[in-house]
Amino acid sequence: QVQLVESGGGLVQPGGSLRLSCAASGFTFSMYAMNWYRQAAGKERELVATISNAGGITNYADSVKGRFTISRDNAKNTVYLQMNSLNLEDTAVYLCKATRRVTGREYWGQGTQVTVSS
Repeated sequence: QVQLVESGGGLVQPGGSLRLSCAASGFTFSMYAMNWYRQAAGKERELVATISNAGGITNYADSVKGRFTISRDNAKNTVYLQMNSLNLEDTAVYLCKATRRVTGREYWGQGTQVTVSS
């Protein structure tokens, strides 16, 4: 059974930091690129960051570049999102997604809420 379980969300003040984790099981994690998305209330889902299956290539949305860092540990089947200098606009549900382009397969987690508020 495929599972992606996000954790690490919560309430943080502007300027603060959070580290999200996404633990994967039920598929060969090291064969999949991993992505973090976010969806704020009333807005469309937005791709935040992507990391290649081996971790050598990363990409970020302009809105988070320089503040967020995506990383992965294939030995632990886990992808991370380090979020620094958080601002009110970062408030959203953050979801991870696994993708494998050659097969077209993708898997989604359920998400974790991040709220930035003073």
